[in-house]
Amino acid sequence: MTKILVVDDEVAIQELVRYNLERSGFEVLTAPDGPTALAKAEQTLPDLIILDLMLPGIDGLEVCRRLKANKATAAIPIIILSAKNDELDKVLGLELGADDYVTKPFSPRELLARVKVCLRRLTLPDGIDQPRLQVGPFLMEVQEYRFYIANTAIKLAPKEFELMHYFLLNAGKVLRRELLLQKIWGYDYSADTRTVDVHVRHLREKIEPDPANPIYIETIRRVGYRFREIVD
Repeated sequence: MTKILVVDDEVAIQELVRYNLERSGFEVLTAPDGPTALAKAEQTLPDLIILDLMLPGIDGLEVCRRLKANKATAAIPIIILSAKNDELDKVLGLELGADDYVTKPFSPRELLARVKVCLRRLTLPDGIDQPRLQVGPFLMEVQEYRFYIANTAIKLAPKEFELMHYFLLNAGKVLRRELLLQKIWGYDYSADTRTVDVHVRHLREKIEPDPANPIYIETIRRVGYRFREIVD
């Protein structure tokens, strides 16, 4: 059974989230503060963490940073669920490695949808059977979530991997931010596209020789991005 750790110091929020997740077949663990969350995450290795920011002991941003710095928990997807709705808080959360950011008050149905998106394994487009995808120096072993540049293994977070996979499949095409948000995160066009920009920046830091002057992922001003077509 898929296991989710809900970290929130408000019992009412814990119970609301637990009720909706358990109704959908998930196993739910809870933690009321930062230190307990870090300990439970390392001990139980949940499949996903829903994390409040305003926590006693250690705040949520620091919890997120420590989880991503720990090899045992670095790959666990994190959804931040917080009453803080400033753009700076959202960007900080995403910069620290969170996969998504949901503000309170929230719709349980929307939160559940976002949980399912975060847990969704990468699926190949219809009609494409490519367990290995090679484009220029880039090699992806899709089912194993392995990525290489010139035979050197590069660690990508799950959403970075899916984004890179979509870029390679659509090399040479201009991809709007809204389209990427829909294809990779499963959100409608009304969602905040800053999530895409943050993940593209992280991806550039891992694949570009000079991230400040990218040669592979090109920014199309006011539109989105284009992955440069590589001719062997």
